[in-house]
Amino acid sequence: MMWFSTFRNHILFALTGHVIFAKILTLVAPKHRSLIFGVYGGLSVLVTMGWTFMGLVLSHCIILYSVAMVKRKWMCFAAGLASLASIKLEPYNSWQESLVTGSFDLQDILFYGGCGFSIMRCMSFALENCEKKDGNYTFCDLLKYNFYLPFFFFGPIMTFDRYHAQVNNTKLIRKEREMWNITTKALLHLGVILVVDVFFHYLYILTIPSDMKLVTKLSDWCLAGLAYSNLVYDWVKAAVMFGVINTVATLDHLDPPQPPKCITMLYVFAETHFDRGINDWLCKYVYDYIGGDHDKIPKELLATICTFAVTTLWLGPCEVVYIWSFFNCFGLNFELWVAKLFSIPPFSTIEGAMGEAMSRRIRGVFNAANFWAIVLYNVLSLNSLGFAKLVGRRLIFKGFPLSSLSVLLVTYCGVQLVKERERQKALQEDAELVKEKAE
Repeated sequence: MMWFSTFRNHILFALTGHVIFAKILTLVAPKHRSLIFGVYGGLSVLVTMGWTFMGLVLSHCIILYSVAMVKRKWMCFAAGLASLASIKLEPYNSWQESLVTGSFDLQDILFYGGCGFSIMRCMSFALENCEKKDGNYTFCDLLKYNFYLPFFFFGPIMTFDRYHAQVNNTKLIRKEREMWNITTKALLHLGVILVVDVFFHYLYILTIPSDMKLVTKLSDWCLAGLAYSNLVYDWVKAAVMFGVINTVATLDHLDPPQPPKCITMLYVFAETHFDRGINDWLCKYVYDYIGGDHDKIPKELLATICTFAVTTLWLGPCEVVYIWSFFNCFGLNFELWVAKLFSIPPFSTIEGAMGEAMSRRIRGVFNAANFWAIVLYNVLSLNSLGFAKLVGRRLIFKGFPLSSLSVLLVTYCGVQLVKERERQKALQEDAELVKEKAE
């Protein structure tokens, strides 16, 4: 909630300056816009956080750049994860944080966000440098990439290869109605920020789960609605934060990772992420790298375990994060195993004999159960272990069969609506693709 309560006072001013400053100088010197972005971002970070923080970030950059020159992926991973551990584990994180002078509301968030995202970007740079056939990228390339202000403190992460290609593109052409879409999104995000402020002051969505005496008196339906509302609220915060940042990045002619998919539309673990930038990073450098074609269960298991191990380090190791990672890793693997099982005879033969509608109905039942597993696993990280246990116990055991089946029925109907919307969208995209090929 700190981001919403003080965001406008600390970050919006800097982003506004970035838009104005970057736009003017980009018109004057479009070939040097990556340098302009980096210089403005570096100065903003310096003014906001001070010399010691800047020196700390630069030290991580220098270490990982030096390792990148060796062009050994395992060394880049080892150095990057060690750097990440140094700001996530005691006593190293407290020592580094003590170097930052001054005191203001967002200091902790900006410190851990700035250092954490910087290290992940440096790892991306190092790993992409390993793939570069001729020569190496320069240290200046790393600094320009790392100090792009809109992404610096809060993300999302664009992998170095994507950012480097887009920011060095000098053909700055807008698509049809692109500025209209950017303006519309900016106004929408402003409206949502105001609505969320009102909700936070009057609905107490986040404070109610912390009062276990009150929560135990709620009905099963109220508990289910409260758990769902907490996830929706967290999704809205993430969507607005990344939406504002992405709007600025789009003005800079970049194509950043999109905001997270709406929690209401998440019924598979493979799409459960609130930061698509981190998800893209993990998929490219860990999950897909180890899992390959994802057709062998042992490699898939190893890939998911390694992915969630890195995620655990990124979030900061603690009991709640360990439990969250375990259950989400299990959920993803179980989902993949079930899909693999039903893709072979006799299950695939039985499904093939069914109509498309019946197959979708049966899948919808499993997806509805999956949806509530996703809700429970993520409520754990947003609220507390006690609240997650209470919701699970009431919906699965004490509320069975009436509350359990009625909640599942409502969820099933919602999943079917989402699947139908996705089907219509896929048909529309296929039709547009055929039309483009015909032209």
